[in-house]
Formats: sequence, C-alpha cells, structure tokens
Amino acid sequence: MTAVTDDELTDDRPEALIVDDDPASESRYRWRRRTAIEMAISGAIGLFTSFVLSIEAWRIAKDPDTVLGCDLNAVISCGTVAKTWQANLLGFPNAFLGIAFEVVVITIAVAAIGRVRFPRWFMLGTQLLYTIALFFAYWLFLQAYFVIGVLCPWCLLITVTTTLVFAGLTRWNIRDGHLRIGQWARDLVAAGTDWYLTIAWLVLFAAMVLFKYGPSLIG
Repeated sequence: MTAVTDDELTDDRPEALIVDDDPASESRYRWRRRTAIEMAISGAIGLFTSFVLSIEAWRIAKDPDTVLGCDLNAVISCGTVAKTWQANLLGFPNAFLGIAFEVVVITIAVAAIGRVRFPRWFMLGTQLLYTIALFFAYWLFLQAYFVIGVLCPWCLLITVTTTLVFAGLTRWNIRDGHLRIGQWARDLVAAGTDWYLTIAWLVLFAAMVLFKYGPSLIG
C-alpha cells in the first residue's frame, strides 16, 4: 500500500480508510494523536453526561415530581430544564442525540490514535455533523440562559465538551487540508493560536454564567 505523505490529501482515494504507516509522517501522527486524545477524552465525558441526562429524563417521564440530584435551587435545576419543550425538541430527550454524536467522535478519535486516516468526504461529513451539534448545544444554552432562566449543570458540561470536540475536529481538518479555508487558517493552527481562541471562548462562556447567575449559584 502506498504510504500517505504529509502533503497528500485523502479526498481522491477510493479506500474507506487509510492506515498512515509512513515513518516520514511520524511528527504529523504525533500531532494528530494529541488532538485525537483530547477529542476522545472530551467525547467520553460528553457520552457519560448524555447517559446521565438520559437516565434523568427517564426518571422524570416515570415520575414528573421526582427530585434530581442536581435540583439545588431556583436557578440550578436539571429537572426544571428537562421538563421544557426545548429539552425534547424532536419529540424525545436531546440526550439521546448526544449519545449518538459522542459515539461517532470517540470512534474516529480512537481510530486516529491507531494511525487510521479517514478520507476527506468522511471527515467533512463529520465536521458538518458536529457543527450542527455545536449550534444545537449553544441554542439550548441560550434558551436556558435567556428564556427558561434555569441552568442544568450537566447541560453546561455538554456544551463545554461539544466546544472542545468541535475545536479539535476543526483543527484536525484544517491541518490535514480537508477544510480548505485558506493559508491563514493553516498558519493559525500550526502556531497553536486556535487553542488560545478556544480557551478564550470558554472563559467568555463561564463569565456569562457567573455574570447573570453568580450570586444565585453560591446562595
């Protein structure tokens, strides 16, 4: 099998996947492995959180008056959020979607750690899927923040892990040339600037929560 070099893209290859075993691309593999590990950890946390939310949704469906462990006060209440229409947008608990999304990203990340490289069409499809997941996560956050007026800690954690997975996947696709946004994007990723942008975004996210709900969170 022809080895995959650093500058080759996978969009014109017929294989479902490619095992990247070229010794010359070892540095590229180490970089990709670091990103894959970060995505796998974030995805695993997101998967666990989705399972917890699914169990809580089942408990509420069985007994609407049940009190959940994270029902702490008027503004920290998973149960209150879970009973809204936003938490069941498609007719079933949103956590079920989270389970599906996280399984996909964990599978891809683990495969990448094993030196598997997926073709461009597959990586772009995954990028689209997780872009939808990101917008959905932040739509739910904004609904809780501005409309419902109640926060769900597990939902906040899902928003953070979704952000981290999206950032890692985008970094990966830009670095490997799947997302052809421009040389500026590849230079930004090569310099590691995207990490600082991700951290700054999450700091802003935390600041929004503390600014509006800070006194209630500790009260």
